[in-house]
Amino acid sequence: MSTISKKICLFGDFGVGKSSLIRKFVESQFSDVYLSTVGVKISRKLVSLSKKDLHNGQNLQMIIWDIEGSNKFKAVAQNYFQGSKGAVIVGDVTQPETLNHIRDHIQTFLAVNPKSYIVVALNKSDMIATEYLENICQMYQFTDQANILDTYITSAKTGKNVDEIFQALANRLI
Repeated sequence: MSTISKKICLFGDFGVGKSSLIRKFVESQFSDVYLSTVGVKISRKLVSLSKKDLHNGQNLQMIIWDIEGSNKFKAVAQNYFQGSKGAVIVGDVTQPETLNHIRDHIQTFLAVNPKSYIVVALNKSDMIATEYLENICQMYQFTDQANILDTYITSAKTGKNVDEIFQALANRLI
């Protein structure tokens, strides 16, 4: 069984839960203690592809770059996008301004990697009433762009759709 490696960037505004999503995916853990990422933190996870018969038994080593979300870092962040084959762009459903910045994040990433794929994660769904989530998800669909695979409602705390966002990217990257 062969393994290939691909770089994935995970970014969005400050405090949207990027590091928590990665920790849940890589370590199956969640912590309420907030630790701000400084610069970039790199994690790795080996993903088995769900459609093995289509991928000849390949595995994907995801090299996940957790990129700081502060405004002062945005000019430098583009340098970290170089060579990335995919991205997860994260917004916080409890902070509408972070959702409004998603389209800008998409454009910034695609300016550096025009052939890469993106999954949008609307995070912290455990903190908002279920009846509002469907409306929020409909408002922030970006499937009008070929590079956007889908928008997911996620929760790093409960694990809702965490594996799914990374699996969607993995299946497309092979």
